[in-house]
Amino acid sequence: MRHRLFALMATVACLATASPTLARDLTVVGFGGATQEAMRETLFKPYEKKSGAPLLEESYTGGIAKVKAMVETGTTTWDVVQMDENEMILACDQGLIETFDWTTLPNSPDIIEPAKSDCGVGAFVWSKILAYDGDKTTGVSSWADFWDVKKWPGKRGLRKQARMTLEIALLADGVKPEELYDVLATKAGQDRAFAKLDQLKPNIQWWESGAQPMEWLASGEVTMTSAYNGRVIAANQQGKDFKMSWTNQLYAMDFWAIPRGGKKDAAFDLVTYMTSPETQKAFAEKMVYGVTNAKAMASISAEIAPQLPTAEKNMAGAVALSTPFWVDHEEELQQRFNRWVAQ
Repeated sequence: MRHRLFALMATVACLATASPTLARDLTVVGFGGATQEAMRETLFKPYEKKSGAPLLEESYTGGIAKVKAMVETGTTTWDVVQMDENEMILACDQGLIETFDWTTLPNSPDIIEPAKSDCGVGAFVWSKILAYDGDKTTGVSSWADFWDVKKWPGKRGLRKQARMTLEIALLADGVKPEELYDVLATKAGQDRAFAKLDQLKPNIQWWESGAQPMEWLASGEVTMTSAYNGRVIAANQQGKDFKMSWTNQLYAMDFWAIPRGGKKDAAFDLVTYMTSPETQKAFAEKMVYGVTNAKAMASISAEIAPQLPTAEKNMAGAVALSTPFWVDHEEELQQRFNRWVAQ
């Protein structure tokens, strides 16, 4: 009998170790900050109430390393993860995330086509824009102005990343939006971007989290900065007077992805809920990012709609981040960028 008892205990222990989905709650993972706070209020807590079951949340800074480690060791504890499009594609190519069958998903007819991926669904459209403190700075309208430290002295905030920073440099140097990636795909174009950054390097203050640009504007550490549009609006809701230039905004889409080995069925149910018209409308009106559900677009208030990256007037001269370009070139350009920053 004792032998049978020990064998049973060992079996239970093995099952608990091998199958982390058996005894844990559904877990959703975002990038943190103001965006995840808005998600918590408009997506996560309402879903928890609807489902009647706990919904845990975590945050991370991107990349596929942790998802890869979980899937390859059979210890997946993340069920739905916010991902940049290029990282979602890399994870998809490596078989780390579930595929989406768009013929069976309930919201499929209402989701815009760019948001439908083999391995994810668009969560929202965000934008990187030029921001400045309207109480201290006036007259700024373009990335070329961003480089003019004689007319507007002071530090400039840029994200410590090649992606989108090289694009900004070329736009500031006069490259037309429609020609941007053709230029950046060449060695001469890449050299041109780094040469333009050379001009501004003494004035650059590098940010790594979305909250930093807003803190630096508020403290006066920077005169202007690149920033996420939703962060600027969130700061203004707290009493700031930060202005945005939509000229040549760079916009992209974040996706919801489902790591393999997690709570697959519950994860798809959560994703369906988070991309429904009602929840997307609530999130957009809280964080002011573009939506991916067509029905949600039609229901957003007249006050909020003009502030979205996807508003018609804001899209004039806008640049869509080229995910295929960065999937092909990010490793080499990021390495060059890191060496350049360190010089």
